[in-house]
Amino acid sequence: MATVRVQQAPFDLGAEAALLAAGRTDIGGMASFVGLCRADDGLAALTLEHYPGMTERAIQAIAAQAEARWPLTGCTVIHRVGRLPPGEQIVLVLTASSHRAAALESCAFLIDWLKTRAPFWKREEFADGRERWVEAKAEDDAAASRWDAPAPLRDDH
Repeated sequence: MATVRVQQAPFDLGAEAALLAAGRTDIGGMASFVGLCRADDGLAALTLEHYPGMTERAIQAIAAQAEARWPLTGCTVIHRVGRLPPGEQIVLVLTASSHRAAALESCAFLIDWLKTRAPFWKREEFADGRERWVEAKAEDDAAASRWDAPAPLRDDH
């Protein structure tokens, strides 16, 4: 079962990877993705809101799909909420498997699906005082759509 956390505090990639691998000898590869807040167009901060409980359940369901699709030996998803200035971490996806392909593919799957299907509301604040809610982007939906095809049969060997 995946570890899923929604939190305000920053996370430590190295500590999370060490925790996922602790005492394990069946991990052949780990893949990670850390999303950071960018300062596009004069962005001063990004505020992420969520509905506690619902958001964690949605992320757990997405992680369960990854675990069903790939032979994972571990999975951690941490998503931050609150006001985040440029340069701050937003999300961590960490996957482990006996084989690198499963770790890499499942990590890509998770971040694509988190970007499009996890229930977060994002508001941008700009240096000039403007604010706006972030709308879904067609390129994010296109990236996630590649995973809509049925999963190939798993080869756990």
